[in-house]
Amino acid sequence: MRLVQVTDCHLHADPEARSRAGVPLRQLHRVLEHARRLRPDLLLVTGDVSQDETPASYRHAAEAFSAMECPWFWLPGNHDHGDFMTETRDFHDELDLGAWRLLMLDTRVLGRPHGELGAERLADLADSLTLDERPTLVAMHHPPLAIGSAWMDAIGLADGEAFWETLAPHPQVKAVLCGHIHQAFVGARRLPEGEVAVYGTPATTDQFLGGSPEFAIDQASRPGYRVIDLDGERLTTWVERVDL
Repeated sequence: MRLVQVTDCHLHADPEARSRAGVPLRQLHRVLEHARRLRPDLLLVTGDVSQDETPASYRHAAEAFSAMECPWFWLPGNHDHGDFMTETRDFHDELDLGAWRLLMLDTRVLGRPHGELGAERLADLADSLTLDERPTLVAMHHPPLAIGSAWMDAIGLADGEAFWETLAPHPQVKAVLCGHIHQAFVGARRLPEGEVAVYGTPATTDQFLGGSPEFAIDQASRPGYRVIDLDGERLTTWVERVDL
C-alpha cells in the first residue's frame, strides 16, 4: 500500500492570494499533480489546510484532493477551523490499511499555535492501542519531539512526554507522521519496547529554514510531500520535492 502525505497548504478563499513565497493554491495543484503520478492508494492531509479559516478555502482544498483519484482523509492544524472542515469532509479517528492501521490525532489548542492532546485524548489513544496489535502509524499536526529549531520547538506538542508514555507499552506503533514544521525531518524516540520514528514533511506552500532559532523562510527549498510504502510489516518512506 502506498500513502502520500501532504501538509500545511495554507489556502485562502481567494485562489490567487499569495503567501510569503508563492501562491498556495497553485503550489498545491503542482504538488498533487506530481504525487498523482506515483499512484497512491491513499492521500493523508496533516493539517493547516487553510490560512484564513474560510469555508471557501476548504472547498478549494477538497476539490484539489478529490482530483487525486484515491481516497483522502484530513486532520486539523492550529490554523484550521474544525467546523468548516467537517462541513466539507468528516474527520476520522482511525483508518484500516489492511495489515496496518493509521490513527489520526487532533492536537489543536483553540486560539494557540502549540499543540496538546490532553488526558482524555491520550486515554482514548491508549484504549485504541490496547484493542489492536497490528503495525500502527500515528498521524498528527504538531511534532511530538524537538526538531532543533528554537521558535518551532516552543510551539510543538506541549504534552509530548505524556504522548510517549502512552505509546511506551505498545510496540506496534512504528512511526509518527506530522506536519506543522514546513520542512523535511527524520527523528526517533527510543521506548522500552523499541524505537518509534518521527517523520516531518515539507509544506505544499512556504518552507521554513531548518535549525533557525527564529522564524525564517527557506528561500532555496521547494514544496514537497512524503511517500510512505507499506509492504507487509515493512515501512519505506521518502520525500519528493516539486519544481514550480
